[in-house]
Amino acid sequence: MKKWIASVLVMLLVLTCAASAETFRMGFDAEYPPYSYLGDDGQYTGYDIEMCTKVCEILGWDIELVPINWDTKLIALDAGDFDCIWSGLTIDNIDPEAYTISFAYSDNSQMILTRKDTGISTLDDLQGKIVGVQLGTSADMLLSEGGDCEALTSTFGELLRFENYNVCFTELMAGAIDAIAIDIGVAAGKIAEYGDDYIMLDESIASEEYGICFRKADAEICAQVEDAFMQLVADGTYVSLAEKYGLDVNALCLTAE
Repeated sequence: MKKWIASVLVMLLVLTCAASAETFRMGFDAEYPPYSYLGDDGQYTGYDIEMCTKVCEILGWDIELVPINWDTKLIALDAGDFDCIWSGLTIDNIDPEAYTISFAYSDNSQMILTRKDTGISTLDDLQGKIVGVQLGTSADMLLSEGGDCEALTSTFGELLRFENYNVCFTELMAGAIDAIAIDIGVAAGKIAEYGDDYIMLDESIASEEYGICFRKADAEICAQVEDAFMQLVADGTYVSLAEKYGLDVNALCLTAE
């Protein structure tokens, strides 16, 4: 009888632990190095993925990585396909009345990446050139009709939109386009990976900030994530991971108190 009672208690304990465990579903762009991408070992990795993983460890949550279509990210978030968008997300473009937005954790500039042999060294040199951009990104919004940089786009020979920045870069390498409008961290990662044949212009298109986006009703989840995130700021993980992935630590917004 005692053994039976003990077995029941163990089973109840297991069920209670299972019921209390939470799974946090991270929505991310699977082709956005160095923030989120598929590593050589076939596993997803990157600065944002490692930070999210460590946040979940602190909170005692399981993590589920959910690759998303960046162009329809907000629709999928609203549908409940994942719990947040965390992947080099420019929060300046998100309506704070419609969504819960975390604090900014990194400054972000929109830059022009090009090959050295194009002769492009200033924004003025883009006149008549073919420029690529990832569909649905901040750079795409800035350069689209009605965007803050629409006047710059009017000088291009053509603006071409691609599914992701890996395709953009492949087209740049092949000479099919002359330049890419791109986030500074992603551009720096491409230059580090492929060498001195590629450059960023000194002039930026715009300066913005990265953060995490949640559904409006999930303000409490956002607050929990922010609290855990700040623990990673305090213990140095925030900076050490930025260095690991080749990010400019001077662009990090948060400081340990």
